[in-house]
Amino acid sequence: MKTRREQRIRILEILYGLDFHDERQFEKTNNTFIDEVVEGVLMYKDTLDTLIQNHLIKYTIKRLSYVDRALLRLATYELYGTQTPPEIVINEAIEIARIYSDEGDGKMVGFINSVLDKIKIALNK
Repeated sequence: MKTRREQRIRILEILYGLDFHDERQFEKTNNTFIDEVVEGVLMYKDTLDTLIQNHLIKYTIKRLSYVDRALLRLATYELYGTQTPPEIVINEAIEIARIYSDEGDGKMVGFINSVLDKIKIALNK
């Protein structure tokens, strides 16, 4: 069984691929957590994108890299649509950003953290 972080990384890969190919459907994975989160992100994509966009400064959601956009959608969905504690959601997003987005300078980690903190506050979490 995959760890929750490994499952989130797989969700990131799926969301990245769907966004890159501009698709709205995916093949189920037989992993309940992965399937539910991906389906949730796809179902609430417009709401999630609005939440994210409202907390970006000097950026638009389309200007973000595919990886950063997928990671923010994943984490925002977890904040918005699951019972996962916000601290865990944000920490996981930061750790995944360190692996897949950050170039060693901490800028994207700080960016992801800042946006998700603002979203957490907006959602009263």
